[in-house]
Amino acid sequence: MSNLSRRTFSTLALTTALAFSAGVAHAQAVKEIRLDFATYNPVSLLLKERGLLEKEFAADGISIRWVQSLGSNKALEFLNASSIDFGSTAGAAALLGRVGGNPIKAVYVFSRPEWTALVTTPKTGIKTVADLKGKRVAVTRGTDPHIFLIRALQEAKLTEKDVRLVLLQHQDGRTALERGDVDAWAGLDPLMAAAEVESGATLFYRNPGANTLGVLNVREEFARTNPALVDRVLKVYEEGRKLAIAEPASVKQVLITATKLPDAVITRQLERTDFSDPSFTPARKQTIIAAGLALQEAGLIKPDVDVRETVRRLIDDRPIKSAQVQ
Repeated sequence: MSNLSRRTFSTLALTTALAFSAGVAHAQAVKEIRLDFATYNPVSLLLKERGLLEKEFAADGISIRWVQSLGSNKALEFLNASSIDFGSTAGAAALLGRVGGNPIKAVYVFSRPEWTALVTTPKTGIKTVADLKGKRVAVTRGTDPHIFLIRALQEAKLTEKDVRLVLLQHQDGRTALERGDVDAWAGLDPLMAAAEVESGATLFYRNPGANTLGVLNVREEFARTNPALVDRVLKVYEEGRKLAIAEPASVKQVLITATKLPDAVITRQLERTDFSDPSFTPARKQTIIAAGLALQEAGLIKPDVDVRETVRRLIDDRPIKSAQVQ
């Protein structure tokens, strides 16, 4: 080997060693992992209640901090501000975040829900999406119910300009509907189920296929510098998902405790929630792509954005595959 080759080799070896050391040092420097919990993510509630993540990382001296998300939009705000490392959103909301420059990776499917529909009360006389023309509709912008509303309007040959949007968080949307301040609401469970059971609200438009997945996202920087920690978090999420299937009564109880809603309401929510598969199948990816294309047609995603490529960059299958084989 020539002197030049030896020097080049030595330089590369030193650079690699320093990079590896920096990565290890960064991983060792992690003293806290921050995750959200949400009533639309029952697995997160189980994990929090059982302290499973706390047990997983206790020997490492890593603490767990839980932050409540009231909707996908809030989870995305927290992720973008680096206030949390892992956040729960709808799949289409995660795509919107990625399009908007939020550096996240979708790494896990915590549920396959039918968690949104269009809701009204009998006194409005609304029976179809077409009846929404000129009506007041409560919605939380940037969430799956908002995206669901857009797609429903498109099917009825309408746009957001044909209705009067009232921008409210999910809880306030339900309240506005029940008070008569709005004519309809793009609802989200468990609040939607509560409106049905407690107030006689009706779901006048349902389309389970247009509900995108419940996905767990991680900040891209955290995933890049701490891949082993991501794998371990998802390993514990897998424990929680399997518990949700094996112990439906436990899932119901943590939801009742978190929401302070009655048994009948939570039962209705769980009837529409599937915990059976945590992976991003081709069909599930296509569901998110279809939502993105609908948003692009509605003008909420710029025409020059490659939706399919953005979904490819958003979804990272590796961590869940690693968690499933452990």
